[in-house]
Amino acid sequence: QVQLVESGGGLVQAGGSLRLSCAASARTFSSYTMGWFRQAPGKEREFVGGISWSGANLNYADSVKGRFTISRDNAKNTVYLQMNSLKPEDTAVYYCAADFNFKGTVRMTAREYDYWGQGTPVTVSS
Repeated sequence: QVQLVESGGGLVQAGGSLRLSCAASARTFSSYTMGWFRQAPGKEREFVGGISWSGANLNYADSVKGRFTISRDNAKNTVYLQMNSLKPEDTAVYYCAADFNFKGTVRMTAREYDYWGQGTPVTVSS
């Protein structure tokens, strides 16, 4: 069982930055691919980006490429989502998720992920 707790969400003006953190309880955290997803009101949950267990593989949604950066610190059992140049359309609840994935690939489908955090809201004002 893995417990994930996101933090760092809040209200920011367009063009601003936020850094989300996701702390994991598992001692095997370094075995998991970690993903970030988001869900805006009235929309389906969508993939934002993810990082493999080693950090060697990264994958981002086209909508955030060049603006968002994912990193992880396995010693701290934490994954980060640095969000720059935020836009109003980035407004959503952001979730981190863990995928026990031996291949080290970053999967983009929510159903592939085994554990989820409770989410942290991000609001970008225009």
